[in-house]
Amino acid sequence: MTNSDKRKLPQECTNITEVRNEIDQIDSQIIQLLSTRFGYVREVVKYKDKTASGIEASDRRAAVINTRREWAENAGLNPDIIENIYNTLIDYFIIEEKKIMRKSEV
Repeated sequence: MTNSDKRKLPQECTNITEVRNEIDQIDSQIIQLLSTRFGYVREVVKYKDKTASGIEASDRRAAVINTRREWAENAGLNPDIIENIYNTLIDYFIIEEKKIMRKSEV
């Protein structure tokens, strides 16, 4: 890792531009990770029951939400906000899974 690749700690930033640059880099990584996660979502369609309840997997969803809430609390984040984010993310991925399922039926 070069110096330019090294992430500064928040308290190491000396001005607003540095802070914003670090936030932008983190957001870029988050987006890339979400894209990678979506790749797994597309793959899981192969293994899911081809029914609405199979796609929605409510037991799995509840487990994911509960775990992410715990992770959020442990990280000092508001678990309600993280739950909202994950519910939105899961809703989006379910819509995409249904599209994939419909395409595979053709």
